[in-house]
Amino acid sequence: MVTTINVPVYSDALVVLGTAGVVVPLMRYLGLSPVLGYLGAGVLLGPNGLGSFIAQLPALYWFTVVDPENVKGIADLGVVFLLFLIGLELSFDRLLAMRRLVFGLGGLQFVITAFLLSLVIGATGQATPSIALVLGSSLALSSTAIVLEVLSSQGRLTSSVGRASFAILLAQDLAVIPILMLISVLGAHAEGSLASSVGQALFNAATAIGLIILVGRIVLRPLFRIVGAVQSAELLTAAVLFVIIGTGVLAAVEGLSMALGAFVSGLLLAETEYRKAIEAIVEPFKGLLLGVFFFTVGMGLDLRDLARDPLAILALVFGLIALKAIIIATLSRAFDLPWHSAIETGLLLGPGGEFAFVAVGMGSTLGLISTQMTAFVLAGASVTMALIPALSVVARHFSAQVARAHDVGLALKAAPGQQRGHAIVVGHGRVGKVVTSFLKEHEVPHVATDSNPHLVAEDRQRGLEVFFGDATQTGFLRACGIMDAEALIVTTGSQSTADAIVLGARQVRPDILIVARARDTAHARHLYSIGVSDAVPETVEASLQISEAALVGLGVPMGFVIASVHEKRDKFRAELRRAAKSGEVEDDL
Repeated sequence: MVTTINVPVYSDALVVLGTAGVVVPLMRYLGLSPVLGYLGAGVLLGPNGLGSFIAQLPALYWFTVVDPENVKGIADLGVVFLLFLIGLELSFDRLLAMRRLVFGLGGLQFVITAFLLSLVIGATGQATPSIALVLGSSLALSSTAIVLEVLSSQGRLTSSVGRASFAILLAQDLAVIPILMLISVLGAHAEGSLASSVGQALFNAATAIGLIILVGRIVLRPLFRIVGAVQSAELLTAAVLFVIIGTGVLAAVEGLSMALGAFVSGLLLAETEYRKAIEAIVEPFKGLLLGVFFFTVGMGLDLRDLARDPLAILALVFGLIALKAIIIATLSRAFDLPWHSAIETGLLLGPGGEFAFVAVGMGSTLGLISTQMTAFVLAGASVTMALIPALSVVARHFSAQVARAHDVGLALKAAPGQQRGHAIVVGHGRVGKVVTSFLKEHEVPHVATDSNPHLVAEDRQRGLEVFFGDATQTGFLRACGIMDAEALIVTTGSQSTADAIVLGARQVRPDILIVARARDTAHARHLYSIGVSDAVPETVEASLQISEAALVGLGVPMGFVIASVHEKRDKFRAELRRAAKSGEVEDDL
């Protein structure tokens, strides 16, 4: 029996997945954003690019995407995963710490920009007020993916420009939800008035969100506690995917977008001990699926549109950047940013963003926005996004020195999980609790983790901020901020687990300070041999504490005892390091 397959579907999927394996390394080598690479690849390999020459060169069939619908389902999941991660990052603590800039600066920027752009679009006579509002709101958004990547590569996320940009982008991410709701309802009630559509959108949203929150509060934490107890990475991954897709489908059943449901579920999980473990699981899926999404966006662009009316496209590009930059710079200055930083922030956020493709594409699919208007708007937005790296270079001429002492207007608390120079404590049992208590006493920022879900749940009930996760997975360590951390402290009692954590950490951060608990001197020597900065064997510490207590009890002065113990500890440490280098394995304790 011969099994038949849908060759066009698999052929198109293989082109997209194969391109993903080439685009990311190439873009990173060139120092460009992978988003631009995916867009460019979509333009080149899509039906409007090389795909239009298949009739002349049939071999191109295997190297181009024939029908975008064949990969649309995968691409849509990219947006769902992105919204889930945004929800996962939006804890109430973060919003509270940044409320002035997020809801003040960011909120005003979105409202004013969307209003003015809607007026301009409506004045052209090319769109109804409702559609003009959709287009204006979509173009008011900036590129979170590219801007944050540019600032991160420059090491400037904590500068005044980085903090202001992040706050505005955070407000824009929140604004995506009502935009998607509005488009969903306009598509279902295209003939209704704007007021009735907005009212219906709010009602539908309240119903769907209320149902998701109710189910989530009852089910999510117990579900992940049960799954975590099994200690299976595969089962945890399956549970995460089930929650994301399940809440997305629930929202879709209520007439809203799947992305909205995923966002709410991410928000529910943001305050739980499983946030970092989930983030580590979702990140690879999100990166690939979002890449497929941008690839399909590129496929919808036709370079002939640029050639057909280049002056109109250029007017849109420069008009959009200029209007948004002026609004953002003026508002930033009003929120105490110095002029040079305000101008740089405006130029970085002036271009359009990836959610314009989501919103406008959704409006086009629902028949709200004409194909010609969609092509025109997306072509202009694509060009503005491609200009972001160049605009960053130009903008830095206005900001030679950033984050100086006078930039006090942006004094923000580091959001949970986003610290820099912090310590990561792996294992929050008896030893880990003592370590974190000392870190708190000396006001050292830290992230505590443990792989025991019951222990984590108990610590959370006591008011301790501990995260569940498997630190042997480098993805989880990245989610805990190891790339910006100052130290990794391993307190777990399992030798094999400690070894795996140390090896993984050294792989991603060769320069980080690693202090690890060892069972005995043999294990300590082994830990030194695989890269720990300092190993603390339990047998040695027990002998030192017994000696200290005995000497003090026998009347030896405390100062002499403490000095003697420290000297003996340093001697043991030096001997263990020498033994690790020479390969000795005998145990003398």
